[in-house]
Amino acid sequence: MVLADDEVELDEAALWVRHGVPPVMARPHRHDDLELNLVHTGRLEYLFGGSGLRVEAGEVALFWGGTPHQLVHPCTTPTDVSWVHIPLAEVLRWALPTEHVAVLLSARPVVVPAAALVRDVAALFASWHHDVLDGGHRTVVMLEAQAFVRRVLDSPAGPAGAAGTAGPGPQAAEVSLSGAAARATAMAQFVAEHYRSPITATDVARAVHLSPSHAMTLFKRVVGTTVGAYIARCRVAEAQRLLITSDRTAAEIAHAAGFTAQSSFYDTFRQVCGVAPGDYRRGFR
Repeated sequence: MVLADDEVELDEAALWVRHGVPPVMARPHRHDDLELNLVHTGRLEYLFGGSGLRVEAGEVALFWGGTPHQLVHPCTTPTDVSWVHIPLAEVLRWALPTEHVAVLLSARPVVVPAAALVRDVAALFASWHHDVLDGGHRTVVMLEAQAFVRRVLDSPAGPAGAAGTAGPGPQAAEVSLSGAAARATAMAQFVAEHYRSPITATDVARAVHLSPSHAMTLFKRVVGTTVGAYIARCRVAEAQRLLITSDRTAAEIAHAAGFTAQSSFYDTFRQVCGVAPGDYRRGFR
């Protein structure tokens, strides 16, 4: 199956599928999804969390879109790419191994050869696009996407087991990170499911039966940011998605993304994205 260039499909759960020529981004952006890239021809070049990332033809990249990333420098070779975005709240319900969740929530992209995963990755991505467009097989797409993500993370070229190898002893470090990652995952899932409500870092800590100070320390260790900053990141990421994919007003988007006041929405959005919401929207249209 061949997808039309630059064709985008969104389902009700914000499963996002796109195929076409990659755009050059004027600025980094974030979104609260797990992102899969499949490069058919050419290559992708990212600035990812301040570092360079290159994905060549025949490779699959997997990363959490909450890390600022920017497509740059279109290569001279014609580039054709498929993207899939999976809502983080859905991914956190998959009961992935804790070391895998720690990788996904960190600024650690995973790049593996497509040939090491399934027989025809391009056909699989194309079938997801068709099923999302059709609207009748979304559950199947999510199940297949979960299996595919597990294959990426379990691939010999992927990060399996890597999260627990640092520290004074591999076995002790793995146990320590596993416990921390489990708590951090529970906190991230609570935020992903409740960030549209007026929650605080204290609410998040209470949800996993930790003191706020202990929760903040543990969460920052695994995820690399504070609980409060993560809540803001989720809200801004949702606002970015709505600015790009809907015609809602800024006030409507602020409310839908969980901001209690339009002024705080503007201030937080500008702080995270470097531009006002209206300018951000115009940059994608």
